[in-house]
Amino acid sequence: MLAAISFGSINASFATDEKKVEEQGQQKEGEKEKFNTVEFIFEHIGDSYEWHIVTIGHNHISIPLPIILYSQQKGLNIFLSSKFHHGTESYKGFRWEHEGKYKGKIVELNAEGEILEENPLPLNFSITKLVLSLLMVSGLLCWIFISIGIKYKERADKAPTGLQNLLEPIILFVKNDIVIPSIGEKHYQRFMPYLLTVFFFILFNNALGLIPIFPGGANVTGNIAVTMVLALFTFVITNVSGNKHYWKEIINAPGVPWYLKLPIPLMFLVEFTGLFTKPIVLMIRLFANILAGHMVAIVFFSLIFIFGAINIWAGYGVSIVSVAFTFFMSLLELLVAFIQAYVFTLLSAIYFGMAIQEHH
Repeated sequence: MLAAISFGSINASFATDEKKVEEQGQQKEGEKEKFNTVEFIFEHIGDSYEWHIVTIGHNHISIPLPIILYSQQKGLNIFLSSKFHHGTESYKGFRWEHEGKYKGKIVELNAEGEILEENPLPLNFSITKLVLSLLMVSGLLCWIFISIGIKYKERADKAPTGLQNLLEPIILFVKNDIVIPSIGEKHYQRFMPYLLTVFFFILFNNALGLIPIFPGGANVTGNIAVTMVLALFTFVITNVSGNKHYWKEIINAPGVPWYLKLPIPLMFLVEFTGLFTKPIVLMIRLFANILAGHMVAIVFFSLIFIFGAINIWAGYGVSIVSVAFTFFMSLLELLVAFIQAYVFTLLSAIYFGMAIQEHH
């Protein structure tokens, strides 16, 4: 997938790696440092305090993001990440670490410019790349569906137009093919707002991640913290909505032989464990599928420079194959973006349906 990177940032990052020179006296001056594939992959699928656009030579073009820190010694500090000069300088007694124990984190420094021994990490409320992308998608969803809702009120007896016409078939698909079959016509309306929200939230984030340039390229649904929160919402709604029959099936399942209940409550342990394995499966499935797509595309691009280090013509030859496979993966990820939104919504609806089903 091209989601985590832009073509410009890919070429620029490799160009920078090609021009790296001696570090810590271990290489001769001017000697090229070996390309680190693992470091490059995790750099582009991870989060950042700036939104990198492109690197031209040694000049980085990035969008600085707000840094919001609170420490007991320095209080509240708000500034842009550009004050760190891409992590090469400290600012106001803080530094963005790019290596070592606190790699990728902002640490607090003492008067000598050294990391504090006690409480080196301030409370960090910064707007990172993934947070900004998440906020942009949330704002886009609010604007789209509020405007569609207004149109439905103003044009109640008229044919849908514009975005209303585009999204209405998808909304009806979620309602008629996912929600109603899983929950039933009697109770489905209670869960429609959440299920529509989670479907379009995942779909839009997946699709925006396929765009290789700003405002796309962020690995939102490939971040396990995001998928964990989505799964937690489903977990809470499922168990809060559960009726008497749902909890009876968990605590004392009818129709189960007594020796599976006493003296060791095996069925209860199985059912109770299932309460937590269901949201965990939701979390990992979405996270792993999106992350894998990101990593495959980056690995294909890495092959160009791995072979190029052996022979420049081998690098040019492999580049054709790598770009072709990456393009194919991008088309495949368009389908995966929809499928993952569908699967998460379908499983959530099934869990809701199981929680409120009537006793037969």
